[in-house]
Amino acid sequence: MDEIVAGKAPVAARSPLQLFWRRFRKDKVSIVAGVFIVLLILVAIFADPIRRLVGAPDPNATSTEALDTFGLPTGPSSEHIMGVDTIGRDVFSRVLSGAQVSLAVAFLGTGISVVIGVSLGMIAAFYRGWVDTAIARVIDILLAFPVLLLGLGLASACSTKEGCLGGALQPGLPVVLFIIVLSNWPYVARIIRGQVLSLREKEFVEAATSLGASNRRIIFREILPNLVAPIIVYTTLFIPANILLEAALSFLGVGVQDRATWGGMLSDAAGTFDTAWWFMFFPGMALLLTVLAFNLIGDGMQDALNPKSSKSR
Repeated sequence: MDEIVAGKAPVAARSPLQLFWRRFRKDKVSIVAGVFIVLLILVAIFADPIRRLVGAPDPNATSTEALDTFGLPTGPSSEHIMGVDTIGRDVFSRVLSGAQVSLAVAFLGTGISVVIGVSLGMIAAFYRGWVDTAIARVIDILLAFPVLLLGLGLASACSTKEGCLGGALQPGLPVVLFIIVLSNWPYVARIIRGQVLSLREKEFVEAATSLGASNRRIIFREILPNLVAPIIVYTTLFIPANILLEAALSFLGVGVQDRATWGGMLSDAAGTFDTAWWFMFFPGMALLLTVLAFNLIGDGMQDALNPKSSKSR
């Protein structure tokens, strides 16, 4: 009261979200990366209107008229702003289609992986005993497989029209999502397991237990809110890795086949880079900038959510 009378304003309390945004907005590089990601998402959502606005054809539409007199692809022009590929398909339309596939794979695959990994990691660390042992051994087995070789094997096995698992897993996008989830959730589960093993020994968990709180309440009301920061950070770091994994599978010919993808475009352009540089340059730059933006925003979130670690560096 004396301070208010003396003209000193009281100190306003800030929520964790406000503190996070206050630190995050100071990182101008992360802000620029976030703006780029938002624009990329909007471009992917409105890909068809954008394509019609610039007068670009369908991504899979071929046209011999777009080739030169020798049957070679032509570069950027007023009709095709990013040129065409070896069979006359518009590169701009295919880059937009690749953005849709990459973001769908990144967000869906990462989201499902995080949900499964967080759930199993919390269960294993909280209940421990045989539950922890069983889940930990499954994690160890899955982490022993090379991710790319595992993806190649599964994608090749499910490449037929019948698919895998009695037709439940069809070739294309479902197989890629399955590979991403299968290879990612063990990492998430191991990270969350280590966090929960530390949190369950804290005083607030012991206090909740002594007050008679149920296990479900302790897990979802006491432990889970303290896992938000690592979940957000690792999610933003898994997204670019999954984009690269999808591009690698498409580059090797076992990814999404029925739609244009950045990895597939890079694979098609590998043999014509010396004569049609635009065919590799534009999807390659799209892939590079997207992965870089997600990595930058992930680093910025990590510094904002854990300022002690950023100061120590």
